[in-house]
Amino acid sequence: MDLLRHLRHFVVVAHELHFGRAAELLGMAQPPLSQSIQRLERELTVELFDRSRRQVRLTTAGELLLGEAEDLLAGEGRLRNLMGQVRAGELGVLRAGVPPETPAVTLRALLDQLTTRAPGLDVELHELTTAEQVRMLTERTLDVGLVHHPVTADGLRFGAPVDVPLGVLLPRTSPLARDREVPLAALAGLDLVAAPRATTPGWHDHLLAVCRRQGWRPARVRPARNPEFLFGLVLAGGAAAVEPATVARREPRIAWRPIVDTPLVKRTSAAWPDRSAHPAAPMVGQLAAEVLAAAEPTPAAPPPAPAERPWPVLFDTTG
Repeated sequence: MDLLRHLRHFVVVAHELHFGRAAELLGMAQPPLSQSIQRLERELTVELFDRSRRQVRLTTAGELLLGEAEDLLAGEGRLRNLMGQVRAGELGVLRAGVPPETPAVTLRALLDQLTTRAPGLDVELHELTTAEQVRMLTERTLDVGLVHHPVTADGLRFGAPVDVPLGVLLPRTSPLARDREVPLAALAGLDLVAAPRATTPGWHDHLLAVCRRQGWRPARVRPARNPEFLFGLVLAGGAAAVEPATVARREPRIAWRPIVDTPLVKRTSAAWPDRSAHPAAPMVGQLAAEVLAAAEPTPAAPPPAPAERPWPVLFDTTG
């Protein structure tokens, strides 16, 4: 027996004390309503209404049941609302990963947006490289992450990507820093400072391939996991890095110059498993794209004359 349905019928009749009006409120015919009440009475083995007079009245059992039934139905409503919030990704724990180099202001903006959109969501944040995030996403030990493309792993879905133009990081004392733009070929003879390949293998290979294609074949690739170490290697001389303009703003002795023809962009997006995904994952993907796009300022030096697409992308992971 659908007890909750019969109790809903009972509560309406108990308040109206008139089967006809109750049936109208419930949007049903009176005979089925009477049958529903009778079935409830048989199930509980009590009489809920005194029908011996012209006016319907509650029996003692009916009066006692009314309060309990209203509490039970209110609890059902709360339960359904709670589960609806869970399905919408507004409650529960979300295990999220972000790259170690994520600026504090960007991270704060993303967390603020998540708190505004889903205040009941408990975000468990982890500082992880792209390679670590991809592994944990495929193992289902991470719900959503911010990854740098290209990513070739199967079984993942991606949010809207944000493309950030890259430029060359040089000491301000370098003769190359005097130019408004720098061709990659002009960096011949310099080492490349970049994140270790193990952290973002797809991006690492793509970066080297484009540099070589543009005429720069670094003799060495010096690994740097954090910006401070990267700045130290660049300032020591004999090396350059390829990064977004926001990175250079952390060190006044470093100059950022656009690359001629802008052959490189860094594409970032949210990623999550394509099966049994956390309900909040698509929402995080949307918020991440909005926050990342807003966090990218206008480059300090003017870019080249715009083409049909000012920041060409040499790979596409959106399918």
